Amino acid sequence: MTLCLVRTGRSRDVASFERLFVYFGPRIRSFMLKRALDGQLAEELMQETMMMVWRKASLFDPQRGNASAWVFTLARNVMIDNLRKAKRPEFDPTDPAFVPDAPETPDVNFEQDESAERIRLALASLPEEQAELLRMSFFEDISHSMIAEKTNLPLGTVKSRIRAAFSRLRAALGEDR
Repeated sequence: MTLCLVRTGRSRDVASFERLFVYFGPRIRSFMLKRALDGQLAEELMQETMMMVWRKASLFDPQRGNASAWVFTLARNVMIDNLRKAKRPEFDPTDPAFVPDAPETPDVNFEQDESAERIRLALASLPEEQAELLRMSFFEDISHSMIAEKTNLPLGTVKSRIRAAFSRLRAALGEDR
């Protein structure tokens, strides 16, 4: 069988592939059936395996192993791929993850607007330098080390001023921590 596989790979010899198919087809089907696959699926996977043998025969290296081991490795991989596909969940449009959120009520909108206004006022009450450091760090997503470079301040000073700004914000918002 090794010679047939080599011929199939090198010259696309149909007669050699036919011999491979006649020899390995029933064995691969039996291999699939022993793994608790139904007859229809075993037949489909055998066909898929043999198509892969035809397409990849040129990759077979007789120095690295025998034809049977190579073909059954392909069959095993085809079976594993099929099992992975079968385990993928089907799309369920009624899944809560896909159902849009209910529109927010006026109460929720009012509370969010009120909270946003409280935060704006608290930020406005901070010293200009602390407010600017917070803005760069959280609204512009600039790292503390980059802020230190931009402002010509030591990194420790940037961190301590941001921490102090948070303490003032908590106090202004009436939060304990």
